[in-house]
Amino acid sequence: MKIFAAPTRLAIAGVLAALAGACLAQPAFPTKPIHIISPYPPGGTTDLMARLIGPKLTESWGQQVIVENRAGGNTVIGSEAMVKSPPDGYTLLSILTSHVIVPNLVATPYDPVKDFAAVATIARTEPVLVVHPSVPANNLRELIALAKSKPGKLNYGSGGSGTVTHLSGEFFNILTGVKIQHIPYKGSAQALTDLVGGQVEMYYSPPIVAIPHIKDGRLRAIAVTGEKRLSALPQVPTFTESGLQGFDVGTWYGFLAPAATPRPIVDKLNAEIGKILAMPDIKQKLVSQGMEAFISSPDRFAALIKADQAKFAKIIKSAKIKLEN
Repeated sequence: MKIFAAPTRLAIAGVLAALAGACLAQPAFPTKPIHIISPYPPGGTTDLMARLIGPKLTESWGQQVIVENRAGGNTVIGSEAMVKSPPDGYTLLSILTSHVIVPNLVATPYDPVKDFAAVATIARTEPVLVVHPSVPANNLRELIALAKSKPGKLNYGSGGSGTVTHLSGEFFNILTGVKIQHIPYKGSAQALTDLVGGQVEMYYSPPIVAIPHIKDGRLRAIAVTGEKRLSALPQVPTFTESGLQGFDVGTWYGFLAPAATPRPIVDKLNAEIGKILAMPDIKQKLVSQGMEAFISSPDRFAALIKADQAKFAKIIKSAKIKLEN
């Protein structure tokens, strides 16, 4: 035993020295400005997420965070620019659920899963299904029964073909076996306006814009997605409570990096963003936008992206959805 004792100690010492050297060789991060690309025009929600988190990262690390809006091509232009950036953590992409929807509708020069590293989730919002008061249904069971008694007679509005609001309606059709007609609009604002006016009968709305109309009686809330009721609408049940399992169409927001970004850098970004999302002022700002902070690990975010990509691909194929020209 004594013969092997010294070599073993030396071997252990060598391994520890190598690990220490590797740690010392790991470059510091960040040492220069960080760029966050938003593939949408200024003023959109992904732009808001970037400008909400960016200044806090600057405060924490002393490096400027620059938000770049690269809109166009149904988010393809900005997303491709990020994919082609060096995988060093200095270029991020601010995204939402549409990231996994668009590649199922148009050809993209990247894979929405394989070509990206999931960095951090930022926020999540759960839509509320609202109907015009003229619709004779007060809850989900009555609405489904009504739709089944009048196949193709009811309709729902959306912000456009291929949007989350459109896919929500088609997913509802698939899960319940009903046929509710889709009425696409060029933007969610007009869809909601026409719902209030009675031109369409249903809409899957962000809570922040629907709540005022629900409270004054111009719209009726049927159910909300997600695991829990909305604090602003405690009387409105979830779809699960109402008997419809698996209807998960909540919109999430987050940051991605190029696929080859080193994991230590991804982890450092994730940890710092998690700290920021736990700040009371950040939580309140998200609530004011009808959202809630959504903190998760890179691995859990990657799993969510993969699962939603498969889910929406199935919906798009089943409903034979084509993107509007």
